[in-house]
Amino acid sequence: MLKMIAVVALSLPALAAAPMPGMARDLVGVVELFTSQGCSSCPPADATLSRLIDEGKVLALSYHVDYWNYLGWKDTLSSPASTERQYGYARTLNRSSVYTPQAVINGRDHVNGADDAAIRAALAAMTARHQGPSVDVSIVTDPQGVRVHIGAGQGKANVVAVYFDEKTKVAIDRGENRGKTITYRHSVQATETIGMWSGGEVTLKLPESVLAAHPGRGCAILLQQVSRDGAPGAILGAAVIDAKAAG
Repeated sequence: MLKMIAVVALSLPALAAAPMPGMARDLVGVVELFTSQGCSSCPPADATLSRLIDEGKVLALSYHVDYWNYLGWKDTLSSPASTERQYGYARTLNRSSVYTPQAVINGRDHVNGADDAAIRAALAAMTARHQGPSVDVSIVTDPQGVRVHIGAGQGKANVVAVYFDEKTKVAIDRGENRGKTITYRHSVQATETIGMWSGGEVTLKLPESVLAAHPGRGCAILLQQVSRDGAPGAILGAAVIDAKAAG
């Protein structure tokens, strides 16, 4: 379940006066991998996500689900919230079940998370159909916190802050991946809805105290449509700050 936190609306001149340190970057898409340390098919997908992160053209996030924990190894990065998000996508995509590894592309479609070619093909097809991040999302940091600027566009969406660990090395002692040591990238640890967007230009402030609650973590901002029952949908825009900037 996403948490709603208080935000402060700022004037556009205030944004212009703040320094732009270049932490936000243009992104051609968002790839969300649903994975598990207890899933024998997942390590190739984790490696694919790592390559996407290194290339720097997409925002790539990893959500560790908890429904494989009964297989003899409890995923150290798993959470009920990650499982809930995946089931929310299942409702959005009219699926009756979930699976790992699953890669959700721009909140609009899914492919096998280990299929590098399928992920890239889906990104390219959505870009051609103008279904990638089309609304400008930019981030400015200063000593008081982070200012998120959302440009004008069509529709309504939530503004969601996603906090993730850059790298986590895990030695797996039991289960299907017993004996493997895997370095996981961009593992999501928390999400918060920080505001709403209704098509008009808006600037929101994420207070310093909120960032301080997630020391050393990266922070991504998603502009994402959400259904009436809270299920995640199409991602209209995105930006990311690295862990050093967020910390």
